[in-house]
Amino acid sequence: MHQNSALSTHTRRLAELAGPARYEALDGTHRDAGQMLEVFGRLLAHLQVQGLDIEAERAAAEVLDFFDGPAAYHHRDEEALLFPPLLAGGDAALVLQVQRLQQEHGWITEDWRRLKPQLEAVVAGFKGYDLAMLCAALPGFAELHHGHVALEEQVVYPAARAMSRAALD
Repeated sequence: MHQNSALSTHTRRLAELAGPARYEALDGTHRDAGQMLEVFGRLLAHLQVQGLDIEAERAAAEVLDFFDGPAAYHHRDEEALLFPPLLAGGDAALVLQVQRLQQEHGWITEDWRRLKPQLEAVVAGFKGYDLAMLCAALPGFAELHHGHVALEEQVVYPAARAMSRAALD
């Protein structure tokens, strides 16, 4: 229940932002995701060389906090605030792109569900994490994120901005 109320509050705050401020907030999460993927990669390199230590625990906590918090809220915000008008807008090509993004949200969530317990083990200082699995999974997780962000920023966000401007006219 706490997560739903936090999501509701987060989405409400984003909905209150108008025009460019809303997209700056969304773009900020994209920048943060890129940085967290880099932290994730450095964490795996650190675990390979240095092993589990306080630095690894801190980096894992940072990655875990981001993908459990702002990244998850970001996708839910898009689903609640941006996608519905685009899906109802009548542009068949754009509808397909939005549907693709919705599918990718599901894939990202499923990938995260596999990665999260491994990072939780690192955060807790348990050596039972599967480094080989993390190393094998991160490239696909990162590639999915980067392609997803590119589609949003190059196609979907500009269409949503244009639709918002047209509604104000």
